[in-house]
Amino acid sequence: MMGDPLVLAIDQGSSSTKCVIVDYKGTIIACDKVEIGETHPYPGHVEQDAEEIWNSVGLAVSKTLKQLQSPYHASDVIVAGISTQRESFLLWDRQTGTPLHPLISWQDQRQVDLPSECFDESVQKKVKQLTGLPLDPMFSASKAKWLLDQYDKDRQRSLKGELCLGTIDSWLLFKIYGEHLIEAGNASRTQLMNVHQVDWDDDLLSLFHVPKACLPNIIPSNGPFPKVIKNSLGPLTIPVGAVMGDSHSALFGHQAFHIGQVKATYGTGSSIMGLIRKEDELHSGLCLTIGWMFGDKVAYAAEGNIRSLGATLRWMASILNISVTELVELGMAGQSDSVALVPGFGGLGAPWWDEKAVGLMTNLTLGTTRQTIASATIESVVYQVADVVNAIRRNVGEIHQLFVDGGPTSHDGLMKLQAKILGCSVFRAERPELSALGVAYMAGLSKEIWTQSGLDKLNKAYNLFEPVSKQDEQDIGFQNWHEAVNQSRRAYA
Repeated sequence: MMGDPLVLAIDQGSSSTKCVIVDYKGTIIACDKVEIGETHPYPGHVEQDAEEIWNSVGLAVSKTLKQLQSPYHASDVIVAGISTQRESFLLWDRQTGTPLHPLISWQDQRQVDLPSECFDESVQKKVKQLTGLPLDPMFSASKAKWLLDQYDKDRQRSLKGELCLGTIDSWLLFKIYGEHLIEAGNASRTQLMNVHQVDWDDDLLSLFHVPKACLPNIIPSNGPFPKVIKNSLGPLTIPVGAVMGDSHSALFGHQAFHIGQVKATYGTGSSIMGLIRKEDELHSGLCLTIGWMFGDKVAYAAEGNIRSLGATLRWMASILNISVTELVELGMAGQSDSVALVPGFGGLGAPWWDEKAVGLMTNLTLGTTRQTIASATIESVVYQVADVVNAIRRNVGEIHQLFVDGGPTSHDGLMKLQAKILGCSVFRAERPELSALGVAYMAGLSKEIWTQSGLDKLNKAYNLFEPVSKQDEQDIGFQNWHEAVNQSRRAYA
């Protein structure tokens, strides 16, 4: 006998592949994860093994399915959703499916091969208008050009469609179905797609010297996906019902479907995102992106990306030879005493988008202690998030709710400080797997396990952090922070 329908969701991230199984009430009844590695062959280069990523998906699925206990069975899983890291790019042979080079991570900063035209101000303005994104090596277009320059310099093989360029979702869908596809939200992060037309743009392809024949077909977040599965996701064959970028999926998982609701995902970096009206003119430091596309309906979002957030905490914890938890506790127990840390390790993302900014620490004295440095590190996290949230505020007006998720949000002190700095209520999901949950919800919609209105009835649990602060304290802290940011951006001048 078949039991109640279950949804399996995969969240393929920068450091691990997670898998969850969700019941019809929206409850996670099984979960597991598989760690994956990355390499740094040269300064600024960050790469991953695409086959390791694929294998981690199958292993995570198998491990999670084995956790199911009565009355549930693996056969009750009727659909799968896939959430993925974004902007990372891969080149592979269409016929053999063999990668020609390791996956180039979204964190990668190899930018020497940006076309010379990209330094023209009018070109930069046109790219931002077409894609909603500033010219920056974080996005996939420059990675695509670099890969083709290395492996198909004359573009003959890519023009014939013998090579495939794609993001992680493209790679996984190719491995599952043998077809070259990309989900619209992920495509909107490549800087090769016209975000208004939801299609590859000839001018952008010409700018980055990328033939259309090597790019995947763009599909909505809920498909349709191919009928015939080439390689299953685990010990049984599960059809895919939805694919989303991890940040988009987290926004969907928070059910932040209304303007004025914003989510912040705290990970290696951070994505702050909220739905907007398409016609809104965005703050210059924000990106216009496709949150999701359900059928022919496109939901647009404003987004700001922070390059180093959880990575900054881990880095400083290793410097001080303590755990991240100990770092946060140490930092929250003291004050920064005007010391500011700007984690511009690979430049600064939103709202500055300055790839030449450098990492630095200001206002050091002989009285500076480990505790002072820890406090400055914690503040660098909340100030970066606050800068982006405030930029969205200038677009949509008052932010009614800030939903947060990700590993660093488990620290209550950090969340209390975030609420204090923002002067805004912060809602932390008790379930940390928001990226997996969001795509599970989308996949469940595709199989009519839920309706859009029925999502509101699913299990939702949040911890609330209310702001308790004096405005002058916020202003002094922000002033110190922004002075340090300005120094970081002037350091290379």
